[in-house]
Amino acid sequence: MKDKRPSILGQAASDVRTVCVDAWTVTRERGPSRAQFWFIGLLVGIGAGFAALLFRFGIEWLQATLYGTDDITHLHSFAAGLNWYWIVVIPVIGGCIVGLILQRWGGDGRVRSVADVIAGSALQDGRVEVKPGLASAAASFITLSTGGSTGREGPVVHLASVISTWIAQAIRADGITGRDLLGCAVAGAVSASFNAPIAGALFALEVVLRHFAVHAFAPIVIASAAGTVINRLAYGGVTEFTLPDQTVLGFYVELPAFLLLGLLCGIVAVILMRAIFIAEDIGTAVQIRTGFPNWARPALAGLLLGIIATRFPHIIGVGYETTSLALTGELVFLEAVLFVIVKVIAVAITMGGRMGGGVFSPSLMVGALTGLAFGLVSTGIFPDVSGERTLYALAGMGAVAAAVLGAPISTTLIVFELTGDWQTGLAVMVSVSISTAVASRLVSRSFFLTQLERRGVRVAAGPQSYLLSTFRVSSVMRAKDAPRAAPEEACREMIEDGTYLTDTSTLEQAMPLFEQGNPLFIPVVHIKAADEPPELWGALFQVDALRAFNRALAAKAAEEHS
Repeated sequence: MKDKRPSILGQAASDVRTVCVDAWTVTRERGPSRAQFWFIGLLVGIGAGFAALLFRFGIEWLQATLYGTDDITHLHSFAAGLNWYWIVVIPVIGGCIVGLILQRWGGDGRVRSVADVIAGSALQDGRVEVKPGLASAAASFITLSTGGSTGREGPVVHLASVISTWIAQAIRADGITGRDLLGCAVAGAVSASFNAPIAGALFALEVVLRHFAVHAFAPIVIASAAGTVINRLAYGGVTEFTLPDQTVLGFYVELPAFLLLGLLCGIVAVILMRAIFIAEDIGTAVQIRTGFPNWARPALAGLLLGIIATRFPHIIGVGYETTSLALTGELVFLEAVLFVIVKVIAVAITMGGRMGGGVFSPSLMVGALTGLAFGLVSTGIFPDVSGERTLYALAGMGAVAAAVLGAPISTTLIVFELTGDWQTGLAVMVSVSISTAVASRLVSRSFFLTQLERRGVRVAAGPQSYLLSTFRVSSVMRAKDAPRAAPEEACREMIEDGTYLTDTSTLEQAMPLFEQGNPLFIPVVHIKAADEPPELWGALFQVDALRAFNRALAAKAAEEHS
């Protein structure tokens, strides 16, 4: 009887399967090669792009359903004709749902956003929290669909980072690979959200990774291109905003006006950021004093937003309709100024109420309104040497957003890509540079980095500040029975004097102790219970701490310059 031989197709399929299994095994055990990584980065960009697209589709569908309109691009105008009680009820219900989601799955009740992605890149080898991240995405989805006054880029970026975290854990990626995957996810998400491939790639490098290393550039660009293709398959190649035909400088003598605009926008950006932080502090203080539960905080914020929206429906959602009105010059001076004030208050309430969302879209709206108001005054005083007032709205939009994000390069480019107007680059660049310089001196470089500073995470100052917090003393210490261990008797004397570190301490806590008394070593103990004496585990030597820190700095420098 003849042996049955597999068909040619069957053999080919078996060979392909074997190759894939072998490639996956090698990738998990040894890490991806550069070619494999580019392919993985492409897959991450595609996944992030579809996540961003579905997030946007979902918001548009739920907004249209709740507010009863088929055209959400004119949601504000439509909402102005609704009964007041409906405008109030929708955000209150949304706030209740958000509060319950965060209380059940959100951990500490805080919505994760871009700041957590930056922290994940710097401190956690490119990983972010998965379960709280998914809860935060769901909370932000409800917030943006039910009248919250924020943007969708923050939750989309974190949701994409959850995808990259899954992949990084699956392939056991090291720190460099994990961070590069994170950059791919962020680039794909931003590009798919805004149809902005150049800005998406640079945002990932400038804001999240905070370096422009060559090894990260190619895969991030590939992922950004994938996200853009996904956006254009759904929406075509259209820009988010349509500008008037003529937005040109009247004369180079007009450039000093854009310097002043940049100064004003920097101040407005700081006001916006500090208003959010003040609202967060007030909300926390009120919650502590009154004792009301975590789920009620977003509901109360929703009530306040609903009340404001009965008079100013333009605060609902991302605010693209009002931004478009500002960019086309269809608002008068008093309207622009009033809308800025109300929008800042609404954003502060939304973020302080822990409802979720991002700050990029609100900063675009506030910037466009600020620029228009300035442009109306400037062109009115000097009509003979002034260009279009809408040019000031465009420059203001970029200036406030750049100052809030702390990203002058990517923000400048994203403004161009959102509007399709590349002829006014000089005016936008001047305003962006001044606003960023002003704001960075009044906050910790950006909104996101200031958020981290408020939590005690010092990323803004650079690796020399935050790397120490990534080392547990237990991983650097010498055990008490190790060769060249510290004398046990000397360690116990220091413990009795209260000079010791616990096994959960970090080098960030250890280095000040070395600086104070300059000891050769500090005992490391394990505390089982409050009523039990500390158990000596070993000692942290100053030379070992410095050696670990120097190696980490060298590795970080090598990553950023490779």
